[in-house]
Amino acid sequence: MKRFELTFSFLQLPLDYLMLILAGFSAYGLRFTKIVTAIRPILFNLSWNKYWPLVFIVAIGWLFIFTLTGLYSADPNRKLAKELGRVFLACSTGFAAITIYVFFTLQKFDSRFLVLAGWIFAIIYVSLARTALRLLKIFCYRLGIGLRRTVIIGTQSVAEQIRQSLENKPYLGYKIVGFLKNFNETDLSKLQKNGLDEIIFADPKSKEDEALQTIDFANENHITFKYSADLFATISSNMAISTIAGIPIIELRRTRLAGWGRILKRAGDILGSLFFILIFSPLFLIIALIIFFETGGPIIYKNERVGQEGKKFYTYKFRSMYQKYCTGEQFGHSGQEAIKLEKELIKQKSDKQGPVYKIKNDPRITPFGRFIRRFSLDELPQFFNVLIGNMSLVGPRPHQPREVNQYEKWHKTVLTIKPGITGLAQISGRSDLSFDEEARLDIFYIEYWSFFIDLIILIKTPFVVLRKTGSIV
Repeated sequence: MKRFELTFSFLQLPLDYLMLILAGFSAYGLRFTKIVTAIRPILFNLSWNKYWPLVFIVAIGWLFIFTLTGLYSADPNRKLAKELGRVFLACSTGFAAITIYVFFTLQKFDSRFLVLAGWIFAIIYVSLARTALRLLKIFCYRLGIGLRRTVIIGTQSVAEQIRQSLENKPYLGYKIVGFLKNFNETDLSKLQKNGLDEIIFADPKSKEDEALQTIDFANENHITFKYSADLFATISSNMAISTIAGIPIIELRRTRLAGWGRILKRAGDILGSLFFILIFSPLFLIIALIIFFETGGPIIYKNERVGQEGKKFYTYKFRSMYQKYCTGEQFGHSGQEAIKLEKELIKQKSDKQGPVYKIKNDPRITPFGRFIRRFSLDELPQFFNVLIGNMSLVGPRPHQPREVNQYEKWHKTVLTIKPGITGLAQISGRSDLSFDEEARLDIFYIEYWSFFIDLIILIKTPFVVLRKTGSIV
């Protein structure tokens, strides 16, 4: 479902851009028709070769205006009429911007018709394209594609009204897979095993602890939580308000990384990882050669970690331990023996409290391994994890399955987004932080994410490493 919604959100931008370009071309073509030239002769000298590049540039400016007017906000329940109203507002703002530019730059050619016609065509084309996209989405819903699998919790008329409305209006994109009178973790867990996207809590007379238990369950299992507006007053950094069956519904979003925020972050990850791989490629080769001559192969160590929404993956690191001490499937039987040794070292030398561990003065590390760990150079191969898509440049650090199994419920909020090579906890003195403090920083980052925050964290990371305030791992 999330991938389905994200795909349609992504399609809006190139489709809008195409429609704006088509509007500019249509305005130019219309200006040279016999009907228009008969009414108003052509007095300007603007050739097609000069005109079409301007259309491409102006269309980019209009997309920026579209963004400011909220046309790319992630709201699957926004009504079409409201969306088309924003299209009219955005196009009119673009029209006004061009008109002001033409006026103050004292353009000598008669461009007023082109601007006016372009504005009208833009409204028509963008509106038609967005309507067509909406109809395609509804068609997919009717085929059962991309439906948000939803459970409703409540016994009052509000819950029943929402249920009937969602069942009678398949074009809204919901599939009711459960209707519970009260919060029941066992029943919800059974439903979650078959796939659960949303919980709508609609019982105004419920106890507060029951509502909070439902929120904890939703956060733990990465399920969208929504509640009817008259349920209880709350303050949230990421609230989205929509209506279902005429009833105000509030969604508590775990992060701002939805819709275009997620797309923007992924685009930054791809470009950033490619940039860092290119910049550090000589260092990759040097480190690989030293490891090979010091202790042989393998050079890259694969370690199983838990990522977004609890999905397991392998992180890539330069091997910093002797082979006989390395755990993992790639080391075969010796890996199993190494696991036993590691457990003993954790009991004897771990200086971390909570579900994670950190072995002080680890005897398994090679001399060069100690050096690359000191400056977090062993983490460089994780840029390939970012490029692949199972990690991000910035985010909570990923932990091993055995560590995640010991998480408390609220700790699991850090699994809402992709793990990162660096993060807010890492630049805040990670070696000196308890796991709870680290988790709170990561959750703060998740709730208040912005592209600017990512940029600041990336800039500060190398300075933190060089100041010897703890490695990034």
